[in-house]
Amino acid sequence: MQSQDVAPRPAPSPTDPVVDVEQAEAALVEHYPRLVRLAYLVLPPGLGRSRRVLTAHALTQRALPRGRTAAPAIPAQAQPGGTGARAGDPGYAFVRQRVLRSALEAGLPLTFRAWPRRAQLPVLLPQVWGLKLFPRSGGADELALDQRLSALSAEARAAYVLRGLEGLADGDVCRLLAAAGAGDPQAALAEADGVPAQYALLESPEFDACSLQARPTDLMRRRQHGKAALAAVAALAVCGALLGLPGDGWGREGAAAPPYARNPSAEAALDPAKLVKVAPAAWQSSARTDFSVWPARGDLTDDTALLRRALAVWARPGERVHVSVTPGTPSGGPPGPAQLLWAGNVDNARVVILYDGLRIARYAEPKDGTAGAAMDFARADGASGPEASAVVLDRADGNVRYLTAPWVTKAAERDLLKPGSGAMELTLTDGITSPLASPATRTGACASWNALELSGRDGTVLASDLGELVPARLTAGRPGSERDVTGAGALRGWAPYACSLADLRGQGVRAVNSWRYASQVLPEAGGTAEWVCTRAETWRGGGPRVLAQFRTPGGTYGAVVAKAENVAACGPRDPHVLAGVLWKAEGGGWYLLAAGSGTVASVEAQGGVTGSGQGNLLAVEAEQGAQAELKGALEDGRVISGLR
Repeated sequence: MQSQDVAPRPAPSPTDPVVDVEQAEAALVEHYPRLVRLAYLVLPPGLGRSRRVLTAHALTQRALPRGRTAAPAIPAQAQPGGTGARAGDPGYAFVRQRVLRSALEAGLPLTFRAWPRRAQLPVLLPQVWGLKLFPRSGGADELALDQRLSALSAEARAAYVLRGLEGLADGDVCRLLAAAGAGDPQAALAEADGVPAQYALLESPEFDACSLQARPTDLMRRRQHGKAALAAVAALAVCGALLGLPGDGWGREGAAAPPYARNPSAEAALDPAKLVKVAPAAWQSSARTDFSVWPARGDLTDDTALLRRALAVWARPGERVHVSVTPGTPSGGPPGPAQLLWAGNVDNARVVILYDGLRIARYAEPKDGTAGAAMDFARADGASGPEASAVVLDRADGNVRYLTAPWVTKAAERDLLKPGSGAMELTLTDGITSPLASPATRTGACASWNALELSGRDGTVLASDLGELVPARLTAGRPGSERDVTGAGALRGWAPYACSLADLRGQGVRAVNSWRYASQVLPEAGGTAEWVCTRAETWRGGGPRVLAQFRTPGGTYGAVVAKAENVAACGPRDPHVLAGVLWKAEGGGWYLLAAGSGTVASVEAQGGVTGSGQGNLLAVEAEQGAQAELKGALEDGRVISGLR
């Protein structure tokens, strides 16, 4: 058998623009109704309205490429001024050309001397059983236009539709028809001139293959076929039972949809036109103080191609995309249209920041392409006020740059280890801070710890970069009555314990509170020591970390003597804590020191060291290397254990 002649496609140049699968899919999803309408109008009327509907959907859904391919050198849409949702979109131009080629091939007659093309065969998918689907009927004008178009050749119908529906000039129509395999585009244009230019009617429901009516098929024939199929179903049921057995059968997800099944929510989530863009002044009149009232900012908020890439990578990050996810954060695509917080150029990258009510998602790509793109996810549900004051915009060369809330009026950098040195003011430009040194990725000795200080509607807030998209809020005070770190006293209280924040990097930390819960006079006239409890709360709720720290008189840093995870101690639900340390006096003697919060009525040590005392403090002589178990009795009689 001989194959039909196909016009050879020119080899793509290395400098030609290319279309990848994600870009083509995004364009197909965004403009699916228009592409289906185009295919329906070009398909031969002899198929019947119901079959034309299913064939139009099938041809459109098969228009995706198998890999990266050269973009067609045909404008996506010719409009005055070059504007429009499809203008200059190579992804749309590519899938439109594929749809048009398939629709023209479907009208070719079958011959015995050539293999049939796929578009010439009855469609396998989609299929509708028991119903006939066809567009809604239009008026007399639409009916007359449909009759005139049915008398044209497939190429002439395509020329008429490209002129009217796509708004293309005759030169572009010829190039597109030639690329789609038409034999004589000029003749097709001449034939199309015989039909009056009633282009507005092409947008009517008469030709909308996505807005359909349903009617039943032949009911008597269905009953006869049903009896014949009943026996086949019974035989298949036996085989199906065998397939459902453990092994390589249907498995536990047999009834689940395929991973790339389409639904309205998923399609809307990938449509950049449906992104939520909050007005710049909305936060001023809203009672909410969270990310939902942040305006869309940046110089690329109207870059549809960039936003489409960001949404596609969010839903389906490729193998070469660097993805980072903080603990407890789902990394799947958004459930619906997300909110755009930022899209713009930052240093040598294009950055998009999105929010879906649960997560902050940050997409970044180099300015010279998409190789090396990165996607970062972090939970931010429940963030309000101070916790929704800043988001990491960019990290480079050990520095971090923040995007701040619209209500932030001043930003500064403060070294927590030097509370008396003051804060260094940062420049704020459209909510973006100038770069400041970040401790998130620093290694080696802890000689400084720079924090971000923000001032505005919520007063002054101090936050630290812990390697995540949302900086952790720093507070001080008894659990349940914490306060932001402002004033000389609170800053001095945090200074010896700031370096302990290094243990909390990359853990999904929401806020860190430092509480000095006890002071203890040391044996052998060693002065007065300080006991501090540091508790880190997470965005996911679970996995809080608690550190008990001990600082001797004159000590520069506190020492972590006990730590625990997933405990209520030192938190609002259980504002009690007990910890101990083996301490050596200057005279050489060793002591077990223990301290509890103010509600601890007595402390007892058992094991390698034994002793007890009234009150929340305990000092017992011990041997070097001794280990003991601590228990404390609260004023209400409840017993608590020491942190380990």
